[in-house]
Parts: sequence; structure tokens; C-alpha cells
Amino acid sequence: MTFDWTLACPACGNTGPADGLPTVCGSCGQPWLVRYDRGMPDVKVRAEVRRGLGMWRFRPLLPLLPGESPVTLGEGDTPLLPLQRIGAAYGIPDLWLKDEGANPTGSFKSRGMSAAITRAVAAGATRFVAPTAGNAGVALAAYASRAGCEAKVFAPRSTPELLVRQARLFGADVELVDGHIGDCGKLAARWSADTGAFNVSTLREPYRIEGKKTLGLELCMQFNWQMPDVVIYPTGGGTGLIGMWKAFEELLAIGWVTGTPPRMFTVQSTGCAPVVRAFEKGADHCDPWPDPWTVASGLRVPGPLGDRLMLRALRESNGGAVALDDAVLSHEATRVTAAEGIDLSPEGGAALSAAKHLRERGAIGPEERVLVFNTGAGWLYRE
Repeated sequence: MTFDWTLACPACGNTGPADGLPTVCGSCGQPWLVRYDRGMPDVKVRAEVRRGLGMWRFRPLLPLLPGESPVTLGEGDTPLLPLQRIGAAYGIPDLWLKDEGANPTGSFKSRGMSAAITRAVAAGATRFVAPTAGNAGVALAAYASRAGCEAKVFAPRSTPELLVRQARLFGADVELVDGHIGDCGKLAARWSADTGAFNVSTLREPYRIEGKKTLGLELCMQFNWQMPDVVIYPTGGGTGLIGMWKAFEELLAIGWVTGTPPRMFTVQSTGCAPVVRAFEKGADHCDPWPDPWTVASGLRVPGPLGDRLMLRALRESNGGAVALDDAVLSHEATRVTAAEGIDLSPEGGAALSAAKHLRERGAIGPEERVLVFNTGAGWLYRE
């Protein structure tokens, strides 16, 4: 194959080829980002994108070669919903929610796994492994099954039972672990080394970010090629935040949008807030969070590999970071689910709680367009 993209390390400047099954930068161990060498589409292609379906409508901006078919379940095209009653209560009249719970596997993880499995299968992979807090394992199981491949998932024993059951229903071998996702990550790496299964852990390969990038591409299209003023994102491993920031940069570069990129805000739980702590300290990396715990299992990532990229996106966008108590985010998820008819996950509750908190402290103006993310379906967390 002749690839029209390469891999670039934003940490040390190293570059690498796109062939095979790339993992992380061999020089510094940091995540690769995809850099396109193709002639990027001009603004005339925007109209064609609108006529497509799902996240692969953006294939001119994604790592897909001519004639290739992605491994897909119809991910993307998730609802962008105005929150008029809650927005009025918060003092944010122009408040919107992107509901990723409408994806085929119930979360935004569908996007990243579709891209990662597509590229890995094209390179010859037939077995996959990953650690998970829940939703990533469900997505890996589904997309591996779609591709006719095997999947092994390591999950903390505290993972919501419905998420574990869903992963098993999709055919994955799920092993529960006494520990957190960092412990599961070590087991996944060992399994990969012992069996040859390809490790699709967060940011241990470069293509899940490209799938998550479609979050930013899609929301701009839904806003008629305009960017919101503020994006609030519940953050664990950080691929969604990093992917969106990459999307905004690329859209500006090719002229599909104009103006100033959104201010990016991350929200975490006070029980596991390594990115918030690093941001407030002015650090360029995160120290591992001891004894992580939160009901929002997707936020329970004590030492994210993408910490430097997340912190850079937050600072370059003039955004920020907020940590909220589990009781607050759980209450808001329940309240907004009843008020707006949207099935919010605890992570979605965290994003909405952060919007309220940021407005109260004046970090968000009443005239600004604010977008929050519900990253997964609330029913997956319930017994």
C-alpha cells in the first residue's frame, strides 16, 4: 500500500511511516498523531460531505485509502440538541448537548474503535486486546466481531455490570481485575506481548484519535460550519478532547470554518482528577492519581498517556479544567434526564454540572454558545 499520510510525534518531532501496526513513538514513547500528505479538500467538498452518512462521510479527512471500506456499524450522526429549559436555569440561553449515547455501542467509543479496527485489520490484525472502564470494551467487542476478529478485554471488577455483559454479548473474552484501569492496561500489554494480539489501548495506536476527531468535524457541520464558543468535555483518557482540538485545527487550515477555535474545558471527578490538578499547578504532565474512584467509570483514569496533549489543548484554547464531586454530577445527570428527556450517563452529568459551575464563576458568558457532551447512554450504567 502507498499511504497518503505519515505519523508525527508532537512531543519530540520524530516521524514514522503509516504501514504495519504502529504503536507509540519509538524515540520518546509518546502518542503518534496522523499527519496527512494528501492534498486536503478545499471548501467545495463541504457540500459533498453533507450528502454522506455517519462518521465516514468525512473520509477525505480520515485515514482511509481510495477503494477501502471501513469496519463500520453506522457510527456518528449523533443528535445535537438544544437545552432550552436547563440553559435558562443555568443562565446559558445558547446551551447545546451532543448525545453520543446514540452511537451503535451506546457511546462515543464507537467512533474511535471503528477507525482503529479498520486500519489494524487492513494491516493484517486478527486479534485485539484493550483495558476498559466499560464503554471502550463494549466498542472493541462489537467492532472486532464486525470484522470477524477476536477480542480480549481487561476491566476493573467495579465496572458497571451492564457494560460487562454487553461486551460479552458481542463476543469478547472479558476478564475482571481487582484494581483500576491502569492495572488493566498492564495486563493488556502483557497479553499483547504473549499472544500477538494487537493492543488498541487509548493512544497506544494512532487511529482511535482520528475516529474521535469526527466529534469536532460533525458538530461544526451540524452548526452549519460554525464553531461553538465553548466545548465542555468529560475526560478520562482524553482521545475525544485531543481529537476535537485536532479537528478544529484541520478545519481552519483548509478553510471549512473560520474564526477562533472553541475554548476547551475538561471536567473530571474529585475522586480522580489528574488533568485538573496538573492544569491548576501549571504542569505539562499529570502525576498518577492515587486510589482513583468515581461513579463515572469513564473518568476513572489515574494516569492518562495523552496528558501532555490534553493540557496543551486546554491552554492553547484558553480553556480550563474543573473537578466536581460525584454527588453533584450524579444529581445533575438525574435532574437533566427528567427535565430534557435525554438519557444521561454520569459523565454527561459531569459536563452539565461543569457548565453550571463555569457560568456561576463567570468563566462562561451569557451570550456564548456552549456545547456539552454526553459521552454515553445512561442505561448502560444501571442495573
